[in-house]
Amino acid sequence: MELFRIKKDIPFMRHALIFNVISALTFVAAVFFLLHKGLHFSVEFTGGTVMEVTYPKAADVDGIRRTVESLGFVDAPVQTFGKAQDVVIRLPETKKDAKAPVSDVVFEALCKVEGGSLTKIASGSEKKDGTEKMMCQDAAKNESVKLQRVELVGAQVGDELAHDGLMALLFVVLGVVVYLAIRFEWKFAVAAIFANLHDVVIILGFFAFFQWEFNLSVLAAVLAVLGYSVNESVIIFDRIRENFRTQRKMSVTEVINHAITSTISRTIITHGCTQMMVLSMLLIGGPTLHYFAVALTIGICFGIYSSVFVAAAIAMWLGVKREDLVKPVKEKDDTDGAVV
Repeated sequence: MELFRIKKDIPFMRHALIFNVISALTFVAAVFFLLHKGLHFSVEFTGGTVMEVTYPKAADVDGIRRTVESLGFVDAPVQTFGKAQDVVIRLPETKKDAKAPVSDVVFEALCKVEGGSLTKIASGSEKKDGTEKMMCQDAAKNESVKLQRVELVGAQVGDELAHDGLMALLFVVLGVVVYLAIRFEWKFAVAAIFANLHDVVIILGFFAFFQWEFNLSVLAAVLAVLGYSVNESVIIFDRIRENFRTQRKMSVTEVINHAITSTISRTIITHGCTQMMVLSMLLIGGPTLHYFAVALTIGICFGIYSSVFVAAAIAMWLGVKREDLVKPVKEKDDTDGAVV
């Protein structure tokens, strides 16, 4: 399926050096911000308290967030999940010498806002970690706000998540390299992995520069971008291999330009549809999906850029040629079958 067809090839590789210099500067800037500012990790990585609160009607997330911030918890994520009545509050780790659990302090503040009174939910409500289920009863309205769940995430758990996330990223990278080396050629594998790591580092650089919260959903988006970006590179590489077989008179640069030009329509359809879905999550998905959608948006934009200007250009500079992908046809020996 094609929206349009470009008859004359666009000379992408003519400007490859300029675009790769821009790409290298962007990459260096991203690394600088990662080292200078670092990532703003969420509770899952740093440790803290996760509260699940259920309201009798749709929760006022902005009001809850203001109440939590008034207690000194700045940038504490407050998100709905499942239903509009269910809210998850993630609080950073506090000093251990606090007189009361931080979940009790926060829930008491939320109860005061609702104008109710705190009571324990009786019979078998005690948790393994010592916390208890509580509710905020409003006798006038016969409604109650319930503290359904409290989880304490230790720093050790956060370290394990960070380690597991890094290992997942490493295995994805190795898998991509092996797959491309087997399917195409090692020069393409090296080019693609440079392009993919370029996308990942730039995403992380954006999160470090703006100090956006880096949580598990963002990590999932980064891993998704790795697979998504390599798909675009594979499409272009496959077209390059096909052109080497059919366009015998073209130079390597002309083959690459023709391959990229002939896949532009497919690129616009695929990435346009994907971005429409991601944009809907970004605009109406709420705080829960916000940074997940932001990471995917950055990854989609830079994934197109890196597949065209980074991966293809590096493969060209590494000296990819027709003989790397197309086996030469053996000439028949005239002596074969001759009668002596």
